[in-house]
Amino acid sequence: MIYLSILLIFIYFKIARVHYKEEELTPLWIVQHVVVLMVSVLIFVYAFEHMSWYVLAGVSFVSFVAAAMLVTAVQLGIFIDGKPLFGMKVVYQNSRYLVLLLCCLCAILWIG
Repeated sequence: MIYLSILLIFIYFKIARVHYKEEELTPLWIVQHVVVLMVSVLIFVYAFEHMSWYVLAGVSFVSFVAAAMLVTAVQLGIFIDGKPLFGMKVVYQNSRYLVLLLCCLCAILWIG
C-alpha cells in the first residue's frame, strides 16, 4: 500500500505541474496542493519508519518515472478510432477524487 500511495503522490504532482503550466490556479487547486503536501509528508514519514531508505529511494524513483510517462501519454492523447479517449480536462476535473483516495490511503496506513 505504501508503494501505491507513493505512485499516486507522484501522479498527482505531475498532474498539478501540467495544470499549472496550462491553466490558472484557483483556490480549490491551492487547497488540494496543500492537502496532498501534508498527506505526502505523512506517507513518507511512515515509509521511512517501515522500510529502509535505499528501498524507498528506489521505489520513489521508479514511481516518479512511471507517473511522468503516464501523464505524458495522456497529454499526447490516447486515441481510439481516431477520436481521443479522454484528455487532460477530464483528469483535472477528477483530481479531487485522487486527493480523496490519497487521504484515505494515508489514514489506513497510520491507523492500521
